[in-house]
Amino acid sequence: MAPLRFAANLSWLFSEQGPAPSQRLEAAARAGFRAAEVAWPYAEPAARLAAAARAAGLRWVLLNTPPGDAALGELGLAAVPGRQDAFREGLELAVAYARELGCPRVHLMAGRVPRGAERAALLRDMEAVFVENLRHAADVLARENLVGLVEPINSRLTDPRYFLDTPEQAAAILRRVDRPNLRLQLDVFHWQIMGGNLTASIRAHLPLIGHVQVAQVPDRCEPDSPGELSFPYLFQLLEELGYTGYVGCEYRPRGDTDEGLGWLRAYWESRGLGGADDPTSP
Repeated sequence: MAPLRFAANLSWLFSEQGPAPSQRLEAAARAGFRAAEVAWPYAEPAARLAAAARAAGLRWVLLNTPPGDAALGELGLAAVPGRQDAFREGLELAVAYARELGCPRVHLMAGRVPRGAERAALLRDMEAVFVENLRHAADVLARENLVGLVEPINSRLTDPRYFLDTPEQAAAILRRVDRPNLRLQLDVFHWQIMGGNLTASIRAHLPLIGHVQVAQVPDRCEPDSPGELSFPYLFQLLEELGYTGYVGCEYRPRGDTDEGLGWLRAYWESRGLGGADDPTSP
């Protein structure tokens, strides 16, 4: 069994270093990471982010499509009726960043259910828009040899209006779209809140899973913080199932980021990695 590879989510971790992802890369490298992910990198020039990653010896492995208009409360556009043009413009920006950063995965954010409409009919319309946009995105991403990801975000604690909220819903849509470069993003925080039964769910959806993210439930803090999930068990399960992608550390540190990484250093040591990810892994 190959050990898991971890990516520091620089939208959440190492905030002690400053607000910009480029400021956080060196600290992530010192902590032992060899990969990083970021939600929205667009406030910084892509060339600066690429150069900072090279200097730190890290690779970028995931970024999100733009969230849309913050003034309108948007959180992604891929499933939002009437926003198809804006989604496609944002997709082109995300692809340009991914190309410059050498980042192989793009999370295609579905977006929120608009207020004030009949919900059942609106959800049907949103699924149709989502399918259309995903097929378009798959074609665009394929030209750059990129993978698109869709992620269910729980509607119980995090975002009650997010369109895509269960792995079953996401998997059904991916099967309907039927494109090989579109995959499922497993964030165990969201999956546990929406359905639990993680062992069976991970086993069932593994063929579709292209990226994993971790945080403890319910406080979304370090994996070894008090909560519902046993991460030593989940890490071993992913290894036994042959998962070879990255595990993104998308959680809210309870204090200093580096001091809270004891759980990860213990994992590395238990796998004979000497307290750091394997720098030779692709």
